[in-house]
Amino acid sequence: MTVIVLTNCPPGLRGFLTRWLLEISAGVFIGNPSSRIRDVLWDEVQQYAGQGRALLAHTTNNEQGFTFRTHDHTWHPTDHEGLTLIQRPRTTTSSSSSTVKPGWSAASKRRRFGRR
Repeated sequence: MTVIVLTNCPPGLRGFLTRWLLEISAGVFIGNPSSRIRDVLWDEVQQYAGQGRALLAHTTNNEQGFTFRTHDHTWHPTDHEGLTLIQRPRTTTSSSSSTVKPGWSAASKRRRFGRR
């Protein structure tokens, strides 16, 4: 089983993939091509994806039963003791406490001191 998910890719690439795979939802393709055809399809996806992103997941003979590849994703597959996991990039967001104003909120004042 092979699954290819396209995000923000040209319509021509979607039409190309429908020759070998079935599009079950917008940008989601499934099928059971041979490994040679799957590799050729993935090469074409990488070449013509443009600004889009792509994900390929297929069955294989390993402990998980599947493997996957990504193209232009910020999340990357990494090997961890024989298992393939997704590594998300660290986000450096400012703490939300810096946006909180000091003092009591209007709701807490009403609860504590009664409605006025």
